[in-house]
Amino acid sequence: MRIIIVGAGKVGLALTQHLSRENQVTVIDHNFNLIENIINVHDVMGVCGNGASYEVQKEAETDKADLLIATTSSDEINIVACLVAKKMGVQHTIARIRNPEYEKQLRFMREDLGLSMVINPEKATAREIARVLRFPNAMKLESFSKGRMELVEYRIPEGSMLHGVHLADLYKNLRVRVLICAVARKGETIIPSGDFELRTGDKIYLTSSPAQLEQFFRHLGVFRGKASSVMIVGASKMCYYLAKELLEMGMSVKIIDRDEQRCVQMGERLPRALVIVGDGTDSELLHEEGISQTDAFVALTGMDEANILMSMSAAKLAGECKVVAKINRKQLVDLVSDESMIDSVVSAGSVTAELILQYVRAMQNATGSQIKTLHRIVDEKVEALEFGVTHEAPYIGVPLKDLQLKSGILLAGIVRQNGQIIIPSGEDALRLHDDVIVVTTDTSLRDIRDILQ
Repeated sequence: MRIIIVGAGKVGLALTQHLSRENQVTVIDHNFNLIENIINVHDVMGVCGNGASYEVQKEAETDKADLLIATTSSDEINIVACLVAKKMGVQHTIARIRNPEYEKQLRFMREDLGLSMVINPEKATAREIARVLRFPNAMKLESFSKGRMELVEYRIPEGSMLHGVHLADLYKNLRVRVLICAVARKGETIIPSGDFELRTGDKIYLTSSPAQLEQFFRHLGVFRGKASSVMIVGASKMCYYLAKELLEMGMSVKIIDRDEQRCVQMGERLPRALVIVGDGTDSELLHEEGISQTDAFVALTGMDEANILMSMSAAKLAGECKVVAKINRKQLVDLVSDESMIDSVVSAGSVTAELILQYVRAMQNATGSQIKTLHRIVDEKVEALEFGVTHEAPYIGVPLKDLQLKSGILLAGIVRQNGQIIIPSGEDALRLHDDVIVVTTDTSLRDIRDILQ
């Protein structure tokens, strides 16, 4: 496909990195240095200029493109860039729009401006944090088949009964049906077989129904129920979306920010939340505000370093508190994840890029099936995809043991049309209208028919 990316910031760079492997990509940005760097690193074309300008888009040959993605820091430029592209004949356009005031008119913008997809990074990231707070055992939690099946990221701690256990024995002895579909160990990514042995420090990825995952963690003796009280530092847009969702889930929310005006505005918009003017990096303040009795702590300031320090301080002050930090810089994300310094880390750029990539892959679908959901896991080295099985799938009714799957591919779950969850064995077979979760190291998989050798 021919794809135009307007904006060479963090999201634009992440999209370029993934999409340029299989597509013809042109990047537009007004910063000459960014364009030069991106051309030198990736096999893409670059145009320097305003992405909302007709002349600049003409130079980028937007009229020949299949898709334009506008990810600049300006909502207005993103909207106009998509409108210009639509007038030039581009069928699909995606805009990153962050202003909450535009939220009410998204439907109008989609229909009248021809936007195929609108992404609000703060709202999407807030939703991801809320999912984790609903299931605090998870470092990260992804949903498939409308929430009927979930994928949980979990690090095996010191003293865990999972250390030294072979997967075949684990499945044999456990009374719950879960599947460990991927493991990250010291920079290595593994799609494990039954003889794989788990170790302390492994980051494991489990799939099953929410009820079965809860039973699994109860069996380990480490289950933590849904957070009921949450402390958030940083009265940002993301904080607003997160607090609003948590209040709707019945949680009590306390918001701390050093800017008095922001606190007043947040208090007016969220009257059920307790808003406090103060410094979230002050451990005495956190102690006074009851961090030791709080179920979850979320650091959402605009400073990555401050979020890391606050999160580490909160973890020390409250032993069982679930800690989540927003960190944008990938180097810091990698450092924090490798050293197990913080329970969960989120990045608005990564969430936005993943949602856009999911849309792009859906555009590329073959007719035999469709990608309904796509999540990138294990530091983006593995994809977990949900396919719908249609009439064209050639192996409906064939036992899985008789199928020759490609290496690096695992069928992690099947959701029947009636909602039944199946952790696949060799005797199971795919049926028409099933949802199938495939975990693979092949990040170019587009169709369920491609899983066979």
